[in-house]
Amino acid sequence: MGKKTKILAVGDIHGDTGLVKRLAEKAVKENIDLVILAGDLTFAESSVKNLIGPFIKAKKQVLLIPGNHESMATADFLAEMYPNTKNIHGYSFRKDDLGIFGAGAGDIGINQIKDSEIFELLKRGHESIKDLNKKIMVTHMHPKGSKQEFSGFQGSDAVRRAIKQFKPNVLITAHIHEAAGMEEEIGKTKVINVSRKEKIFEI
Repeated sequence: MGKKTKILAVGDIHGDTGLVKRLAEKAVKENIDLVILAGDLTFAESSVKNLIGPFIKAKKQVLLIPGNHESMATADFLAEMYPNTKNIHGYSFRKDDLGIFGAGAGDIGINQIKDSEIFELLKRGHESIKDLNKKIMVTHMHPKGSKQEFSGFQGSDAVRRAIKQFKPNVLITAHIHEAAGMEEEIGKTKVINVSRKEKIFEI
């Protein structure tokens, strides 16, 4: 197995620049290789200031997906505005023997897309990293039938199907704030909700 990658994953920042500053400091202290932002960076598109900058100043690679609170255009804008930042909505990222792919948006809010479209985006992103040993899938929505449904919000069929088909080692989700920190196994995939409660792990 290749070198391990240390990741800090978080979601649902909702424009909280204090949280970003704290996490950027933590990323430095913990010697993080990669930061994953699992959607809802803004609160209804209100402000994008200082949401990515502190991580870039800390010299960290950032991968992001849009949530249901920002448009694709905003996610693309953030990825283009900052170096070492990539929007992996329908795309992927490779680091050594690790591949990371994702699809954002949700079933409510500004940025709604059909469940079938989420599956197609995940499929497209997975295509270019399918040969790699280690895979992380990043979605804003939780999978159907997951424990996160205790919130009353039904999960996504597409995300469940993608777990079954692409067998990622880890799935990072957000969206359901009250499920923050919740972890479970679906098949051989570890599902982690990082809604405002960051998770640091190595893979």
